[in-house]
Amino acid sequence: MKDPHTVRDQSEAFALMEAPETHGGCPVKRIDTHANVVFLAGKNAYKMKRAVKYPFLDYSTLEKRRYACGREIELNRQYAPEIYLGVVPLTREANGTLALNGSGTPEEWVVHMLRFDESQGLDLIATERGIDDKLSEDLARLMARAHAAAAPSDAARWIADLRNYVEQNREAFSEFPQFFPKDLAEELYRRACAEHDRIAPLLKKRGEQGYIRLTHGDAHLSNIVLIDGEPKLFDAVEFDDIIATGDVLYDLAYLLLDLWEREETRAANRVLNRYLVVTHRDDDLSALTFLPFFMMMRAAIRAKVVAAASLHKTGKDKSDAEESASKYFRIAFEALSTEPARLVGIGGLSGTGKTTVARGVAPFIGAMPGAVHIRTDVERKLLLGLQETQQAPAETYSKEVSDQVYAQVYRKAAAVLATGHSVVVDGVFAAPEEREKLAEIAQSAGASFSGIWLEAPMDVKESRVTDRKGDASDANAAVVRAQEGYVTGEISWTKVDGSAPAIDVQLQVLEVLI
Repeated sequence: MKDPHTVRDQSEAFALMEAPETHGGCPVKRIDTHANVVFLAGKNAYKMKRAVKYPFLDYSTLEKRRYACGREIELNRQYAPEIYLGVVPLTREANGTLALNGSGTPEEWVVHMLRFDESQGLDLIATERGIDDKLSEDLARLMARAHAAAAPSDAARWIADLRNYVEQNREAFSEFPQFFPKDLAEELYRRACAEHDRIAPLLKKRGEQGYIRLTHGDAHLSNIVLIDGEPKLFDAVEFDDIIATGDVLYDLAYLLLDLWEREETRAANRVLNRYLVVTHRDDDLSALTFLPFFMMMRAAIRAKVVAAASLHKTGKDKSDAEESASKYFRIAFEALSTEPARLVGIGGLSGTGKTTVARGVAPFIGAMPGAVHIRTDVERKLLLGLQETQQAPAETYSKEVSDQVYAQVYRKAAAVLATGHSVVVDGVFAAPEEREKLAEIAQSAGASFSGIWLEAPMDVKESRVTDRKGDASDANAAVVRAQEGYVTGEISWTKVDGSAPAIDVQLQVLEVLI
């Protein structure tokens, strides 16, 4: 059945690009979407814009398709220059035939790309083996670099469009009551409107600060691929700068949502936390107040898109799409559900496993995608202007510097709690006043507080710090032995044996916390 949005017959161009003879005899794999057709042949990939006109996208003329192809090359070379090779024409030759990059008059345009290994797409990697900690951290750095390079864009227009999206979502949800129950859809709409009213003035300030930028716009796992082991973004939104415009955390939220929906909760939490460390901006901590709305918006848009797509599917594909639409809706609803902020302190001497436990429990604390993890070892390196794994000079382990480190930790924890987001802090916290200060910060923010104190035998602690490599901690066996002389005072935090296997310790801590 012909798409009513199609304005021109491109069957001749499709046939040319689908023919092996066009590509030196290489077999061709064709991939169709609502806006593009991709042809994979040998080492090459070609993307042709469909001659379509939607309310949000217009490829109706040859000039518009040529411009869109050029814009796609321009934008995506920011992220993956090795993939995006250029724009080539399909030409009408003197003998009347159509040719790829011939010498005749251009009748169509295609984006020419280097074909990458499809098995290295992160959507497939997530399905087949999951997103591990290293890849999560690489993804966070990828997004931080992309946002650092992105140019400021029209903030006022985007903030207004957010409200329009809320209205559009409501209308779309009403068309699919089988996926989106009317009472829940109306409650989501009410919450979304109230939240937009609250954050709109704050977003205006974010725009003035330059954090509303022309971003990738479609940064989910299906648009990220490993090239030589490094994640690369591709397929940025080229057809509308307003759609690609957003707060940098709104751009990040799409990746966080994708991980969360795939139940990669640890990866989602790790991406957020590593992103905050890499950017090292107080402005991003205060901007966490927007994250529930951003996550809701991303999930709601996905829900309505998948629901609409289900109408054109059959069999298992149809049932999978219907289930996915319902799941995205549940996530959208959950994102704006009230989740009281919490502050959790994970303390103990070096080698007791504080960071491992903190990373393990953070995804399960507070609103999605889990708590912000603040680590004293990392904050020390940030304060000193050192790389995270760079050894700090011995003289920096003074009471004066340590006081500065803890002051920075307290300040960041208070800033995050003020947004309604939860925090997990890990550090030695040997002094009673250090532990008391955390409880005071939670009380001032109206948040609950829980303290966990990890303990382990000397031989376990020495072995752990000796074996540790590529980590922010500078502790060694000598430090472990020296810490035995610390006067910790009475410890009121819940004591947990940290010498057990990591997963067992994390489960025990979660039993205490949840």
